[in-house]
Amino acid sequence: MSCILNIETATNVCSVAVSNNGSILFKKENTTGPSHAALLGVFVAQALESVRENKLKLDAVAVSCGPGSYTGLRIGVSEAKGLCYGLGIPLIAVKSLEVMAKKILETSSDINDTTLLCPMIDARRMEVYAAVYDKKLNVVRDTAADIVDGNSYHEYLKDHKVLFFGNGADKCKDTLLNSNAIFIEGIYPSAVFMTALSEQAFEKGDFVDVAYFEPFYLKDFVATVPKKNIL
Repeated sequence: MSCILNIETATNVCSVAVSNNGSILFKKENTTGPSHAALLGVFVAQALESVRENKLKLDAVAVSCGPGSYTGLRIGVSEAKGLCYGLGIPLIAVKSLEVMAKKILETSSDINDTTLLCPMIDARRMEVYAAVYDKKLNVVRDTAADIVDGNSYHEYLKDHKVLFFGNGADKCKDTLLNSNAIFIEGIYPSAVFMTALSEQAFEKGDFVDVAYFEPFYLKDFVATVPKKNIL
């Protein structure tokens, strides 16, 4: 088992959590940001103090890898890399959209075996960054930049109930007019819901190179996504 510090800064929310052997040892979150530069260091210091008080040591640091805001991800990744270098421990990267999907699975009762999950992070105008998962968090469609119109996600909505959530979903309610489209409010990436994903990665030895790792910035994402993936 493992003791992991989780850092989530992909959106305006700044959150930190420490998991130990499947349990949450520490959690701290601010939703009124963006205040990552001022808050993250404080949250991490409190988390490390909690680890010391419980006579534990960190085995790894997990950080959100986007897509997300340039400033937020840069601050989170810089903090995570510094800790990994200083403590000589590995770095785990967790997808922001997958964290949101994990949160839905653990907090919503409106899901059956055929339900699909579509976490969305807001971009400009009617553009969002989204992925599609099934109930077991298998990737049905990988992360892509989508320009949302009335026909978006038709191939999923025609046969499945699809849950849309995240700050990108709020602006799609009046566009995705389909009886199978269900919108859930109040879902955002949170370090608490990173913990199960980061522990799975740790057990598999799924680490990233501390020196060369870069997150998926929103500002770079459109240029890297093939046009065929943009709806």
